[in-house]
Amino acid sequence: MSFGPPGSPPSAFASRPAPLRLPTLPVLRSPQGLATALTVLLSAAALVNLVAAGVGVYSWSLLQDMTAETGTASAAAFDRAADAAMVAASFQLLAQLGTAVVFLIWFHRVRANGQVFDPTAFTWSHRWAVGSWFVPVGNFFLPYLIARETWRASAPLAPDGSRRPTSLAPVASWWIVWLLSVLSNLPAEQLYKRADSMEQLAGACAVDAFSALVTVAAAVLAILFVRRLTAFQDARARGMYAAV
Repeated sequence: MSFGPPGSPPSAFASRPAPLRLPTLPVLRSPQGLATALTVLLSAAALVNLVAAGVGVYSWSLLQDMTAETGTASAAAFDRAADAAMVAASFQLLAQLGTAVVFLIWFHRVRANGQVFDPTAFTWSHRWAVGSWFVPVGNFFLPYLIARETWRASAPLAPDGSRRPTSLAPVASWWIVWLLSVLSNLPAEQLYKRADSMEQLAGACAVDAFSALVTVAAAVLAILFVRRLTAFQDARARGMYAAV
């Protein structure tokens, strides 16, 4: 079929098939360096939140003392505690942002590696390892499903090469506690904004301290999850290269 004017010779491009575009496949890359950086950042985040929890408990105790008839705490002492809480909150934000960036890079890396180990184990493409965190409502369960599939795809194989059962407890415990830390932080912020008495402010401090402690637990469980999954993939990669 000619695409030129009538009588012109057939176009050379008319008979050429369209070039095939093969899908880009993930490449196996070590997550060890990212896992080490992430361990450091998560440890720092846990430490910062532990300090924030201590400040919250101290502020709560000061407010309880100030509302008591025989209380000896002064407003100046609470002001100093409030200043310390603001400093702790600033460090919490910095730790959260730094950890989130490195975690997303690591999470994408291990998800892509998982597809190299077992291409049939996944429902979503490796790009969803990042995108799933930004889907409203979906970010409450999609990252966990991707983490669970990556965990299973990366788990060590039996000596005969078959897949053997692997506990999902490290993945599930990390995700549940992390969700709890996120959900507990929301009411703490609202209570601070709406507090118009020392009793309500004390309640906000207590909730904030609880949220910080849950975040500490989530950070510890995240470290265990990151280290274990990274070890899985390192062992699988060594096995694959050894067989070549």
